[in-house]
Amino acid sequence: MFKKAGIFLAVIVLFLNACKNDDFSTVPSSGELRFSRDTVFLDTVFTQTSSSTYTLKVYNPTGQHIRIPEIRLGRGADSFYRMNVDGLSGNYFENIEILSKDSIFIFLETTIDHSRVTNPIYVDSIIFDSGNVQQDVKLVTLVQDAHFLFPKRNADGIKEKIILGTGPDGEEISVEGFYLPG
Repeated sequence: MFKKAGIFLAVIVLFLNACKNDDFSTVPSSGELRFSRDTVFLDTVFTQTSSSTYTLKVYNPTGQHIRIPEIRLGRGADSFYRMNVDGLSGNYFENIEILSKDSIFIFLETTIDHSRVTNPIYVDSIIFDSGNVQQDVKLVTLVQDAHFLFPKRNADGIKEKIILGTGPDGEEISVEGFYLPG
C-alpha cells in the first residue's frame, strides 16, 4: 500500500515539476529593433508588372518579449507596395509581438503604373512606431514604362504593325511585330 502511494506521490511531484510557468506577457517596443537591412531595393519594375517578393527580417535582440504597437507603410493606403507581416497582409498592423531573441519576417512586393508616378525612382518606407520612438526601413524601386509587343498574323501570314505614334512631320511611327528566336 505504501509502495503504491509512494509511486503516486512521485508521479504527482514529477508532473508538477514538468509544468513550467512560461510568461508570455509583452512590453511595448522601445526602439531596439534590428533589421536584416536598412534599405530594401526591389528590382526594376515595368508598368503593371509585379516585382519579385523580397524579405525583411525584424529582430528582437532584447531579453523581453516585445509588442510593436504599429507597423505601417509611410504612404499608407496610397503606397504601391504590398506587405505581409508575419503572415498577415495589409499596409497597417497593430500590436505585432516578437518573443525575446526571436524575429519575424516581412514580405514585400510592388506593382507600379509608370503613368501614376512623377519620378522613376519610387520610394516609401516601413515605419515601426512604438509611440515614443520611430524606426524605419526604406523601400526603393526603379519604375520603367514598357510596351509589350505580341504580334498577330493575318490569314496571309503577314505580321501586324504596331503604331507607336507620329513623328515631328506627322508621319506614322510603327514597328513590325517580331518573335524572338528560341
